[in-house]
Amino acid sequence: MEETKVNDTPQEKPKAEKKKSKKDLEIEALKAEVSEKSDLLLRTAAEFDNYKKRTEREKLNVAEFAKAGLIKQLLPILDNIDRSAQVEKDTPDYIKGIEMIVKQFEGITADLGIVEIAKVGDTFDPELHEAVMHVDDEALGENVIADVLQKGYKIGDTVIRAAMVKVAN
Repeated sequence: MEETKVNDTPQEKPKAEKKKSKKDLEIEALKAEVSEKSDLLLRTAAEFDNYKKRTEREKLNVAEFAKAGLIKQLLPILDNIDRSAQVEKDTPDYIKGIEMIVKQFEGITADLGIVEIAKVGDTFDPELHEAVMHVDDEALGENVIADVLQKGYKIGDTVIRAAMVKVAN
């Protein structure tokens, strides 16, 4: 009987080792898969972080380029203002120079798509206008702009500055 026991044990051990080895292989495969997924996740996170940094840099560069372009367009106006400051103020040439500067500035704003908002007689719109005064005027209808105290501007649908107006009730 002892021989049977010895024979039984070696036969049982290899079966247990095979089952254990199979489980160990599965565990190792799962560990490798987890490690691979973890590595992929870390790489993806790093790539995303680099993407965010790159797009932020590009956005700042575009904004800086746009500002430089606008200032380049405004510099001739600044030059003309400096020239007008050196001329006698009571001469017709001075007044003509100021009018030319205003036209030059209006041309640049038109090229940029900047539109003036609020004219006398327009209907008051609280999204475009800021009512700072009210007046009773029978000649004008209700909620009509009676006077523009400070011009307002917009580009596209974005209001750059609301117009300050006097509104008739």
